[in-house]
Amino acid sequence: MSSEATGAIADRYSAALFELAEQQSALDVVAADLKALKTLIAESADLRRLLRSPVISRADLQKAVGSLSQRAGFNGLTQKFLGLVAKNRRLFALAGVIEAFLNRLAAKRGEVTVEVASAVALTETQVGAIGAVLKKVVGSNITLDVTVDPALLGGLVVKVGSRMVDGSLKTKLQHLQLAMKGVG
Repeated sequence: MSSEATGAIADRYSAALFELAEQQSALDVVAADLKALKTLIAESADLRRLLRSPVISRADLQKAVGSLSQRAGFNGLTQKFLGLVAKNRRLFALAGVIEAFLNRLAAKRGEVTVEVASAVALTETQVGAIGAVLKKVVGSNITLDVTVDPALLGGLVVKVGSRMVDGSLKTKLQHLQLAMKGVG
């Protein structure tokens, strides 16, 4: 399925979940569940394969997702939503649904989402310090989306909307390599 179609599906499902969560005053709980699910997806290659597999039956997908959401302790609304997504065979769009939901929530709160990628996991103190500096720079409330990308080797990559600041060691080494080629 094309990325445009996947995006449209993700947008529709996230809008429906957002509306239901808002009606039930469960926006924060559902957002926490979705963040936890996002982390699980990022950490498990088996889960990513399950979400994208076209050969697993609907019943098996529903059982697997139901078991996962129960073991993770997700809210009832989140569990029902994931069951519906599995039943409709739309698990391939789940990452987009999570992102769209979190973006809707940030927009509702007047927050700006800032993506921070680092080579190693950051401590809570480091995340707090980065958040404080970025809040001053952006000038509004922010939500940090911190990820680990070992390929960066060191440093950080910060994205705010369409702006990106790449202070990673990987990029610096690439620039040095290009400069060295130009000299010789």
